[in-house]
Amino acid sequence: MHPGRRPVKIVSTVDEHTRECLGGLVERSITADRLIDKLDRLTTGRRRYPAALRSDNGPELACEAMRDWAGERVGLAFIPPGQPWCNGYIELFNGRLRDECLNLNSFWSLTQARVVISDWKDEYNHRRRHSALGYRTPARYADTCIRQQPTHRWWTESRGRH
Repeated sequence: MHPGRRPVKIVSTVDEHTRECLGGLVERSITADRLIDKLDRLTTGRRRYPAALRSDNGPELACEAMRDWAGERVGLAFIPPGQPWCNGYIELFNGRLRDECLNLNSFWSLTQARVVISDWKDEYNHRRRHSALGYRTPARYADTCIRQQPTHRWWTESRGRH
């Protein structure tokens, strides 16, 4: 972000099985209500909720509003504070996002940050092949999984700042 401006906060939602980045939020401030709205829109597009959301203990994630929303829809699994290795895949994803996108760009506006990050996530999902997925892209692998098995097990939420 340009010096003197407030940092951009990012929440990424990643399917742990397919490695697909399903979306997220890029905002100056992220509230539980905004996050819940985004999760509802994600599940509407996919026509199902995951079995569980794994996340860190950020205030927008570990709050009463999120517990109320999850209710009977989805399980919540919080990683222990100070133990990011318990959520290794999202830590790896966030490292790639930081190294390949955030550290290479100076964002002059929130809109610019959203566009650049969205473009990076699109490239990550549709053009980057993963050896763990048989050298398929996450989107292509997810398409295969959806046809074979109607439910995904875990989504991971992670937050960060830039």
